[in-house]
Amino acid sequence: MKQGIPIHTIGYGNRDINEFIELLKKNGIQFLIDVRSKPTSRFNPRFSRPALEVVLKNHSIRYVYMGNNLGGLPQNEDCYTNGHVDYSKVEKQLFYKQGINRLYTAWKKQIPVAIMCTEGRPEDCHRSKLIGQTLTKMDIPVAHIDEKGDLLTQQEVIDRLTNGQLSLFEESFTSRKQYFKRSE
Repeated sequence: MKQGIPIHTIGYGNRDINEFIELLKKNGIQFLIDVRSKPTSRFNPRFSRPALEVVLKNHSIRYVYMGNNLGGLPQNEDCYTNGHVDYSKVEKQLFYKQGINRLYTAWKKQIPVAIMCTEGRPEDCHRSKLIGQTLTKMDIPVAHIDEKGDLLTQQEVIDRLTNGQLSLFEESFTSRKQYFKRSE
């Protein structure tokens, strides 16, 4: 793993907002990058965008929304195969590349950022199966804050996802859930 500050990822999962903030502080995070396509939470309204922005500001952490570039449910239907988000297709999209370039800039400047999504377990989320994979290909270190608050490398998360089984082919992942044509 390269030296310097990695790009962190975190999911709020079942955490309360205070535990979530403490994990960000513990890891020195200054910017939280929300990569949810829909930055709301029915089950935990404190993690909906307006409320989250306020609580982060109160703790001197900047909120940045990037779900339009790095979200797990892209609007572009070319990103779907049989109803699943196909991450190999997402990686080729201009909107995604623009989002990754912003992360690259933050990493080059060694700005402590964390990518946030919903799932507490990083192996269940596109932040590891898509964003983490892309960053790793770019030789950018990734540190996933898991559901227990522990730090995992990208490889440790992929090992959890694949049960440590080596693939004969380059790993390409899709969303766990199937999504049908979106109606807005």
